[in-house]
Amino acid sequence: MSGRAWKFLLIGSLVLNVFLIGGVAGGAYQWFVAHGRTTATAAQPQPRALRFAAEDLSAERQKQFVDALKAARRGARDYAREGREERREVLRLLAAPQLDRSALDIALNRTREADIALRSRIEQGVADFAATLSPDERVKFAEGLRERGQWRLPQTQAQRQAQQRSQEQGDQPASE
Repeated sequence: MSGRAWKFLLIGSLVLNVFLIGGVAGGAYQWFVAHGRTTATAAQPQPRALRFAAEDLSAERQKQFVDALKAARRGARDYAREGREERREVLRLLAAPQLDRSALDIALNRTREADIALRSRIEQGVADFAATLSPDERVKFAEGLRERGQWRLPQTQAQRQAQQRSQEQGDQPASE
């Protein structure tokens, strides 16, 4: 090999090494960024799913609530399936070359009815569980529902209500 071939080989090797080192460094950076986000996400103080509404209650009551939700969802499986099927039908009707408005309205109504029936079953399960709670537990449960689940209030409204409650509590001792 001539001296010129060695130069090309050396330059090619250097370029390849720089490329590989950059790739490893970039991958490591992406991993650390993603790992940092996962850690921050895992540290969120309040999950938002309905099953966490009983988080302030005892472990036994939490298990009872989760069981009640499971039972309500099990009883409403047909409504959930029907709602999914009707949503597929709505999408099929919307994608059709000719829009059949009456069929679309019928499918939307069926979807809505299935969703309402599903929600009613879940809400009945929540109400049945709440009926088993003591007054103090119901207050904690209501706070949990206010902070999580489908009864969650927007932050500004929740803040206003908290301020109103604190003002009412502040006014009560003065008036008594």
